Amino acid sequence: MLQEEKHSVPVAFFGGLAVVLLLLGGVFLLTRHAGPAQSTAEQRLPMTATEQAYAGQIRFLDLRMSRASNFLNQEVTFVFGWVANDGPRAVREIEATIEYRDLFNQVVLRDTRRVLGARAAPLAAGQRREFQFNFEHVPADWNRQYPSLRLTGLLLD
Repeated sequence: MLQEEKHSVPVAFFGGLAVVLLLLGGVFLLTRHAGPAQSTAEQRLPMTATEQAYAGQIRFLDLRMSRASNFLNQEVTFVFGWVANDGPRAVREIEATIEYRDLFNQVVLRDTRRVLGARAAPLAAGQRREFQFNFEHVPADWNRQYPSLRLTGLLLD
């Protein structure tokens, strides 16, 4: 009877070890595949000489702001506006940097966002399109003025 108990302990140990190794292997595979997908989403749009020359044809119009409380009673700041393509080419993607400043004109929040993303239809020549940015965490020392909005990336068609 003692011999049977000695043999069952190594079998249970090796069975448990196999399950743990399978779980660790699964976690490794899942995290390895998630890494590149996140880094491609964060890639900046190009701003070569061609895009810089065309940047003067892109305008941000009729900027508006509003603030509201969400269901967690947190203040959310919205920036609305229109982007216009006054040039002869279609634009596939547009990236802008938004900067909030304090009373001393120092940047307290800088964020780069896509005005026109990869899934949107291209902005044809002469077209306008509305955009909206939501900010859940604007610093308390923000000067309550409109943030600056500048073009930092373009992808032309």
